Amino acid sequence: MPAAAPLLLLLAILWWPLVLPPAHGQLQGPPAFTPFNDSRLNHLLIDHPSGHIYVGAVNMLYHLSADMQLLSWGKTGPKLDSPDCLPPIDHVDCALAATTDNTNKLLLLEQVEGGQPLSLIVCGSVLQGICEKRSLENVSQILYKTDNPVDTQYVAANDDRVSTVGVVVQQKGVLLMLVGRGFTGKGPGGIPPITMRRLASVAHHSAPAFSHEELGKLVVGSYSEYNNHFVKSFQHNKYVYFVFYRRDVWGKREYRTYVSRLCAGDPNFYSYVEVPLACGGGYNLAQAATLGTHREHPYLFVAMATGQASTPMPKESSALCVYKVEELDQALHDAQLLCYTQEGKDSNNKEKAYIEYEVSSSCLKLPRNSVNEYPCGGEHTPSPIASAIALETTPAFSWTPPLTAVTTATEVGHTIVLLGDKSGRLHKVFLNANGTGTKYATVEVDSESAINADLLLDNTKQNVYVLTDKKVTKLHVAQCEKQLDCHTCLSNRDPYCGWCLLEGRCTQKMDCARHAQPHYWIWSYGHDRQCVSIENITPAIQSREDQTEVSFTVLQLPVLSKDESLSCAFGSLAAQPAVVMENRITCQSPAPEQLPPSPPGNDHVSVQMALKFGDVTFSQTNITFYDCKAVGRLNATSPCMACVSSMWPCHWCVKDELCAHERSCPSQHIIYNSREELTPRGSDSCPCVWALQSSPLVPVGFDTELSLQGKNLDIFEEEEDYKCVLVIEGQELQLAATLERSEETGAHVFKCAAHQFQYSGKQFEYSAPIYLQRGMQRIDSAPHLRLQLYNCAVGQSDCSQCHAVAESYGCVWCADEAPGCVYNQSCASGTVDTCPPPLITQVEPLTGPLEGGILLTIHGSNLGQSFQDIQAGVTVAGVPCRPLLDAYRISTSIVCELLVSPNVSAGPVVITVRGSERGESQQTFSYQDPKLNRIVPDKGPLAGGTMLTIHGSQLLTGQRTEQRSDEITGLQAFVGSQTCRINGVSDTWLICRTSHSNQTGKVPVRVIFGKAERIVSSVLFSYMEDPVITDATPTESFYGGGRAVGVTGQNLNVVQQPKMSVSFEQRHASEVRKRRYSHVSVRSPLITRQEPCTNVTWERMICRTPSVPPDSRITRVWFEMDNVHIDFKTIKNKEFVYHPNPELFKLNSEAPGTAIRFKPGGVLAVEGKGLTLAMSREEVRARLGNEECDVKTLDNTHLYCEPPEVQPLALDDDDQPRLKVLMGKIEFDLGPVEYDNDLHSPVPLAAQVGLAAGAAVVVLIVLVIILMYRRKSKQALRDYKKVLVQLETLEINVGDQCRKEFTDLMTEMMDLSSDVGGPGIPFLDYRTYAERVFFPGQKGAPLSKNLDLPDSRRQTVQQGLGQLNNLLNNRLFLIRFIHTLEAQQSFSQRDRGYVASLLTMALHDKLEYFTDVMKNLLGDLMQQYVAKNPKLMLRRTETVVEKMLTNWMSICLYSFLKEVAGEPLYKLYRAIKYQVDKGPVDAVTGKAKRTLNDSHLFREDIDYCSLTLTVLVKSGVEVQPCPVKVLDTDTITQVKDKILDQIYKGVPYSQRPAADSLDLEWRSGQAGHLTLSDDDVTAIVQGRWKRINTLQHYKVPDEATVALIPRSQSCLGVKQVYQTGEKTPMLEGEEEEGLRLWHLVKPSEDPEIPKHRKSSMRERERAKAIPEIYLTRLLSMKGTLQKFVDDVFVAILSTKRPPPIAVRFFFDFLDDMAEKHGIDDPETVHIWKTNSLPLRFWVNILKNPQFIFDVQVTDSVDAVLSVIAQTFIDSCTTSEHKVGRDSPVNKLLYAREIPRYKQLVERYYGDIHNAVSGCYQEMNSTLTELSGSFASEMNSLVALHELYKYINKYYDQIIMSLEEDAAGQKMQLAYRLQQVAALVENKVTDL
Repeated sequence: MPAAAPLLLLLAILWWPLVLPPAHGQLQGPPAFTPFNDSRLNHLLIDHPSGHIYVGAVNMLYHLSADMQLLSWGKTGPKLDSPDCLPPIDHVDCALAATTDNTNKLLLLEQVEGGQPLSLIVCGSVLQGICEKRSLENVSQILYKTDNPVDTQYVAANDDRVSTVGVVVQQKGVLLMLVGRGFTGKGPGGIPPITMRRLASVAHHSAPAFSHEELGKLVVGSYSEYNNHFVKSFQHNKYVYFVFYRRDVWGKREYRTYVSRLCAGDPNFYSYVEVPLACGGGYNLAQAATLGTHREHPYLFVAMATGQASTPMPKESSALCVYKVEELDQALHDAQLLCYTQEGKDSNNKEKAYIEYEVSSSCLKLPRNSVNEYPCGGEHTPSPIASAIALETTPAFSWTPPLTAVTTATEVGHTIVLLGDKSGRLHKVFLNANGTGTKYATVEVDSESAINADLLLDNTKQNVYVLTDKKVTKLHVAQCEKQLDCHTCLSNRDPYCGWCLLEGRCTQKMDCARHAQPHYWIWSYGHDRQCVSIENITPAIQSREDQTEVSFTVLQLPVLSKDESLSCAFGSLAAQPAVVMENRITCQSPAPEQLPPSPPGNDHVSVQMALKFGDVTFSQTNITFYDCKAVGRLNATSPCMACVSSMWPCHWCVKDELCAHERSCPSQHIIYNSREELTPRGSDSCPCVWALQSSPLVPVGFDTELSLQGKNLDIFEEEEDYKCVLVIEGQELQLAATLERSEETGAHVFKCAAHQFQYSGKQFEYSAPIYLQRGMQRIDSAPHLRLQLYNCAVGQSDCSQCHAVAESYGCVWCADEAPGCVYNQSCASGTVDTCPPPLITQVEPLTGPLEGGILLTIHGSNLGQSFQDIQAGVTVAGVPCRPLLDAYRISTSIVCELLVSPNVSAGPVVITVRGSERGESQQTFSYQDPKLNRIVPDKGPLAGGTMLTIHGSQLLTGQRTEQRSDEITGLQAFVGSQTCRINGVSDTWLICRTSHSNQTGKVPVRVIFGKAERIVSSVLFSYMEDPVITDATPTESFYGGGRAVGVTGQNLNVVQQPKMSVSFEQRHASEVRKRRYSHVSVRSPLITRQEPCTNVTWERMICRTPSVPPDSRITRVWFEMDNVHIDFKTIKNKEFVYHPNPELFKLNSEAPGTAIRFKPGGVLAVEGKGLTLAMSREEVRARLGNEECDVKTLDNTHLYCEPPEVQPLALDDDDQPRLKVLMGKIEFDLGPVEYDNDLHSPVPLAAQVGLAAGAAVVVLIVLVIILMYRRKSKQALRDYKKVLVQLETLEINVGDQCRKEFTDLMTEMMDLSSDVGGPGIPFLDYRTYAERVFFPGQKGAPLSKNLDLPDSRRQTVQQGLGQLNNLLNNRLFLIRFIHTLEAQQSFSQRDRGYVASLLTMALHDKLEYFTDVMKNLLGDLMQQYVAKNPKLMLRRTETVVEKMLTNWMSICLYSFLKEVAGEPLYKLYRAIKYQVDKGPVDAVTGKAKRTLNDSHLFREDIDYCSLTLTVLVKSGVEVQPCPVKVLDTDTITQVKDKILDQIYKGVPYSQRPAADSLDLEWRSGQAGHLTLSDDDVTAIVQGRWKRINTLQHYKVPDEATVALIPRSQSCLGVKQVYQTGEKTPMLEGEEEEGLRLWHLVKPSEDPEIPKHRKSSMRERERAKAIPEIYLTRLLSMKGTLQKFVDDVFVAILSTKRPPPIAVRFFFDFLDDMAEKHGIDDPETVHIWKTNSLPLRFWVNILKNPQFIFDVQVTDSVDAVLSVIAQTFIDSCTTSEHKVGRDSPVNKLLYAREIPRYKQLVERYYGDIHNAVSGCYQEMNSTLTELSGSFASEMNSLVALHELYKYINKYYDQIIMSLEEDAAGQKMQLAYRLQQVAALVENKVTDL
C-alpha cells in the first residue's frame, strides 16, 4: 500500500457523501469535483493519453479520473514565506516571513513529443515561484524539488495576482520550458518577462533543473515599463506564441494586446517578434485565448475586454475576436523583413517596425534574403522586433459581463466557441462562415465564481471541463439528448444537434442513420430547418359520440421505402395504419367507447393524434372531442341556457332534458344552439324563472309570501305540480307554488306558500338562491335570482345604530323591558323615535398641545346616526374638535382633530348630536405646553444610530400614559432635517435614534406634538465625521472572551458607546453528526453578542472580545459604533479567530484542596495547555491573596509568576492566600499557597559553638599572613601606582582629546549633512568618472577627444570604423584579437590597460556581450593560473581582461556608489579634511599634526594658534563679511585655500577659482591695504634656508579683515602646478638662487638628540622613543574618525540590503569556475573575490575620492586615506592579523577593529554564496539597462580609431591569426578586417 493510502482512505470516508448519487426524485447534475478543504482552484490540466485530470489549487493538488473520481491528492502549502526574502526562509534572516498560502501558478506535463508524459510540473507563488516535479500516478509524491534554490530557478510570479504562463518544447531532443511571467515589484528583480528553462540538469552543465542559466531570455531595459500581463502561451508548427497585454511604450502609452512569436528551437531569442492586436469597438485587453480551427484553417481566438481609461482594469463589456494564424504569421514576417532589410521603414520612410524593450539594438539594412536565410535570426540580426502595425479584426461576438475563458471545438466542419464569463456561466457560440458568432445556449456552472481561463476539451472533444474557484465540472458539449422533441431541438440552435426523424431524437449528425438523405436529419442551420408538422386537419373538433375519418397535410415528409409505412395514434390507443396520398394522410378516429373521459368540470377532452413511423413519432397535434351531455350537467341552475350558449354545436331537448349534438330530439321539441340559423335558438328561447315579483328583502321570523316570474313555459303542455326551492345554509326549503297566468301579457307568475324564514349566522343579511321545480324537473333560473334574508337585532347595539339602518329594512328601536332593534311589526310596546343622549365611555389621549393637531379618539354609544349628526358637535375643554369622516363609526366612536387652544386649560369632552342631545365625558382633557431642556449626547456620527435622550417636561402630551414604541402617534422627533426614530417616551424624557446625515455640522433638535413644534434652544446636536478604524490588535481571542483589543483610528469618541460584536452559529453534537454524514446543510440561527468598548478617546479605545460558546462557528466579527459597522476583516485583511479556551491545572494536582509550600524568593510555576493561542504575558493578571503575583513568563504550557516576599493576606474566610489567574473573562482558582517561613536552625547548639571556635582560629591565621604580605608589597605597589597614574593620565588625555575633537567634528558635519543626499555631494558625471577610472592620470584621454580627420576622409573612415565595430561584436574576432596582441613582446602593460579601456568604450552599448567576452577571457586566464599558483590570479593588472574587469566593476557599481556608498564616503573625506586642516600642515613636506599616517606625522611641537579672519566677499553689488578660521602658521596659499573652501562650500572643486589666480589682501583702516604672498622681499632667509611666509610672519592679528582679489600681474613668488582634483601643489624652484624652502620643519634635518644621552645603546633607544610620545595624536585622530570609517565599511559590506547584482553575479562566476576546475580550497576563492572587488575597485575608490567626487585631495588627506585603504585591505585577507612591537604603526592603530571588519567581509562573502546563486538573467537585464543609460557618454568612434592604431601596428600578426582559425575562415574575418583597413587608411590589401 502506498504512503498516501491511509490518507486516501480517510478522505474517501469523509468525501463519500459528496459523491453518492442523489436520492430518488432529486435532479441529477453534471459530474463535478469540489475540493474538500475549500481551497481555491487555480489551474486545470488534462493528460490526454490517460484522460486523467490534474487540478492545481491554493495549497493543494488533485488528481482525478476522466469521470471526476479522486485518484490522489497532495499538499503544496502553506509555507513560511515573504515575497521580500529569498529562500530558504528563516525567521532570523527574514523578519517579514509569515505562513503564506501557495497559489498554483503553473501546471504542465513534462512530455516528449509523441511519447508518454514523464512527470507533472508544478510551480507556486511562494518561495519566489520555484517549481517541482510530481508523480503522475500519485501527486503527493515529489520527484524533484530544491530546498536551496538559486535565483535562476525562480520561475513563477511571487504574487498570486500576477499571471504566469508556460509551454514545454523540445529542442534537439532536450525538453525545455518557455515561461512568461508578469512583473511583481517584490523579491529579486531582473527576472525577464520570457525565459527558457531546463527541465532537467544536464551532465555537462552545472545548472540545475528549472534554471534559465545560459539559456534564452527576453532582455528588458525597464521591468516596470514593460510589465507584460501574460494570458496564454502555445506551440504551433515550429513556433511558440505568447499572448499578453501591456502599455504601448512606443506609441500612445495605451494598453494593447500583443502576440509574440519565437522559433521553438531558438536558444538565444534572436527570432523574437511581436505584433499588436486590434479589435474594433475599443476591445484592447486580452482575458483568455486559445488556438482553434475554423473552416479548416488555424485561427487564434481571443476573449477581449475594454480597459478603463488607460488602465489594465477591464470594464464590463467584452468580445470574442478571431485572428487567422496565417495572417498573424504574415504580419510577424513583414515586421521581421522590414527590420532586417529596410531599417524598419516602409517605402514612404515611415517606421513600421522597431526594436522594443529598450535594448541597444537597431533595425539594419541586411541583404533582402536575410529573412529566408536566417528565419530564426542570428547573432548579427536585430532583436527583439516589434511591429508598429496592428493586426485588426472586428468582434465576432460581444457580451456583458466580461468573458474570462475561451476554447473551440469542431463538429462536421463547423466551429463552436465555448466562452466562460465572470458570472460563472458557459456560453456556446456558433461561428458563422462570415466570422460572426451566434449564441445558442448558456449553462450556469457556478453562480459564485468566474469561469477560469483553463477551459479544456477531453480526448473525444465531446466533453468540456470547466474550472471555477470552487469546483471542476464536466459538461457535454452537445447535450442533444436534453432536447426531447423536434421543436426544442431546432429552436435551441445548437450546431451539434439536429432532429433525426426516423429515430425520433435529437442527435449529432453522425449519430443519425440516414443523415445523408433529404429530410431525415433536420439541422437548425440548414435550408430545411423546419420540423415535420401536421397542417390543415379536418375535422379539427368532433363529438365524442361519432367516429369519422381525419385527414391532414404533412410538409417535408421523407421518402420511405416500399416496405415502410406510417400510422396514426390517438392518445394512448394502439396505432392504426395511415393512408398516404402524396402529402395528404387519412386516419380513422377512435370509437366513442375508446375515448378517455372528459376531465372533471370540463365538457370536452383533447386527444393527441401522432403520426408515427413504427414507435417513432414524426409529428403530433391535438383533436378535441366535445361532450354535449356534460355541458348540461355542468350547469345545474340553467342547463338549457348553458347548452344552447355553448361553443360546441350542442342543442337542448326540452322535454327530454337533454343536451345533444344531434339536431333532432326523441320528444320532438328542440332549442338550437345560438350559433345556428334555425329557430328556436339561443338562451332566450329556454323556459326559465327570470325575476322575483315580490321584494327580495325578507325579515326573519315573519310569514312572507314570495312571487316568481317565468317565461317560455308554454312548451310544457302537461299539467305538473310546481315548487319553490330555497337553499339556506346548505339546506333546501321546498314551498308549494301555484301558477297564475296573466291573460294580457301571457306572463307566468308563481306564488310560493308563506313561510317564516330563519338563518343561524350572526350577520345582518344572508343571500339565499331560489329556483322553480316542475315535478322532478328543474326549471332554469336566472343566475342573479336570490333572496335577501335579514335580522334587525344583529349588529345594532343601541338606538342610534338601529335608526341608522335604511328605511327599506323596517328596523325600529323597541322600548320593551329589554330595549333593542327589531322589525317594526314585532314591536308590541311601541317604538322609540328619539334616541337617548350621547354616552362617552373613553377618551384618549387625555392631553394635547396648545397648537392642536393631535387626533382624539372618543368611544361611547348613541354618538349619532350619521356623520352629519356630530359634524359640528364635538368640543374638548371648550375648544372645538374637528371630526374625521373616514374614521367615524356610527354611534360608537368618533375621531377628531384638536384645534388650537389660546391657553393652557382643562375640561371634559362634550358631544352634541343634531344640535340638541348633549353628552359629557367623565374624564378631563388637558391642553399642555411641553418644554424641551437639554439633550444627551450632543454629538454623533454622520451615519446616525446615536441613541439621543431629550430631557424636558410634559413630553407625553398627546400620548397615552403607557404605550409601546410602535403605538406612539402624533409625536415626531427631528435632528436637523433628519428624522429621529422614537424608541421610548415618558413625561420627562424622550429617547430616539438618529438617522443618516449627508453633511457634518451643528443642527437643532426639535420635537413635534401634533402641530406643535418645540426646539431644544440651549444646545445644538453636532453631526461629525464617521469613526474610522485603522488598526485593531490582537486578531485572536478564545471562546471565553474578555481579551483586550486595542483599537486605533479617528473620531472614535464621536460614538456614545462603541461595541465589539460577534455573530456565531452554535454547533450541537447532533448537528455535527448529521452534517458529517449528509450533504443536507443544517443551519442553526445566528446569535449575536456584544461587549462595550472603554477608554474611548479620539484615536484610541479598548474593546473586550465577547464570549461565545465553545466550538461555535464564528460568522462575523465587527465593531458597532451606532450605525457605523466596521468588519474586522476590512481592518486587518484577515478574519478574527476564536481559539479554544486556555487551561490551567491546579498547583497541587495530587491533592487539589491542599496548599502547596512556597519558599520566598522563588516563582510559582503553573502548568496548562493552549495558554498562548490568544494571550500574551502582559495581558495575564495573577493575584495571590490580596496582592499581585507578577507574571514573568508565559508559554503555551507554562505560566511563571513571582509572588511577594511576604505571604499576602487571604481573602474571604480562607486560611491561606489562593492563587487566582485572570485571562480575559476566564478566572482560574489554582488553589492555596503556604509560605515556607521556618527560621529555626536544624543544627544543634553544641555543633554551632564548635563551628564558631574553628572559624575564629582560621580568621586569626589569615590575618597574620596578610600583614606579612602587605609589608613586602607596599614598595612594589607604590612603583606600580606611579606607572598606572601615568598611563591613566595619558589615556584620559587621549580620550578627552578624542571626545572634544569628535564633538567639534560632529558639529561641523551637522552643517555638512544638510548638503549631502542631493546636489550637496559633488558627484562627477558618468563621463568624467569613467575617464578617471579607465584612464587614470592621463591627459587628453579618448573620452575628451574628437575624431581628428580631414573632411575628405571623414565619411570613409567612419564607414570603416563602423565595420570595425561590427567585427568587434563578433566574439571569435575579439578574443583572437586580444590574444594576438598579448602575445606580442612589444605590447606593454600600459598598452594592455589602454586597449582594455578602449574596448570598454567601444562596447559600452553592448555590455552583455562585453561581459560574455570578459568571462571567456577570464576562463582562459584561470586555466593558466590553475596550472601554476591559483592564488596569484587577479592580484595585479597584467592582462587586458584584468583591466576589463576593473572597468566592468566600475561601470556596474556606479549607481551603488551614488545611491549607497557615496554619502558615507564623502562624509569620511570631509571629516578627514576638516580634522587635518584644524592643525598645522607643512606646505613643503606635507606632514601634519593631525593624521593617521605616522610617516606624515609631526614629531615636534609646533606652536600655533587659531585666528578668525573676516573675509570680504562680494555678492552682486554688496560686500558681505564672512568669518573664516585659519592658523597663524598657515602659508598664504593655505589661507587662500581655506577661504575658498568656506566661501564655495558645496561648490564642485572644478567650478571654483584657483588659489594662484587670486591675491590675499590684508585691509586695515581706510587706506591700509597689504597684499600677502608666500614669498616676497620680507621673507626670512637663514643661511641656505628660506622660509615660506605665514600669517605669523606678517603678524596678522585675530579678527583681521582680508579680501581675495584677482591677481593683476604675475607673481614672482612660489609657482604652483596643479593636477585637477588631485594632491597638493608641487613646489617648483626649490633651488632658486641656491636657497631651500621650508615651512614648519626643515625636511632634511633629523631631530636632535641630547649629547649626554648618546653614551650607550640604552640611551640611544630612549632617545629614539621620545618622538613616539606624539603617536597619541594618531590615536586621537583615529578615535575622532572612527564612526565615519565604520560607516563606509558597513555601507560597502552590509548584508542588510541586497548586494549589488554585479557583485553577486561575479562571485557566483568565481564559485562556478572554482567548482569547474576542482578547486575546493575556500581560501583560494576568498582571495579571488578579494582581488576582484575590494583590491580592484574599493581600494581604488577609497584612496582616490576624486574618481567619484569633484574634490581636491591634498597630500595630507591622501596620507590618511592610504591608512584607511590599507586597513580595508588587511580586513579582506584570510591570514591571521598578528601585531607586535615591530608592526607598522598603522596596523597597530586598527589592531582592535580589523578582526571585526574581517567578520563583516566573511559574512558578506558567505551571504552571497549561500543565499543567491546565479543571477544571470537579472545581471543581463541590468547590463542592458546600463548599456542604454550611458552609451551616449562614450566617444566610441575615437575609441575605435585608437584601437585601429593597434590593429595597424600588429596588422600582419592579427590577419595571420584569423586565417589560421577554421571558424574565422568560415566567417571571413580576415577578409572583413582587410575591408576595414582599406576604408580607414587606404591600406592596399589582397581584396
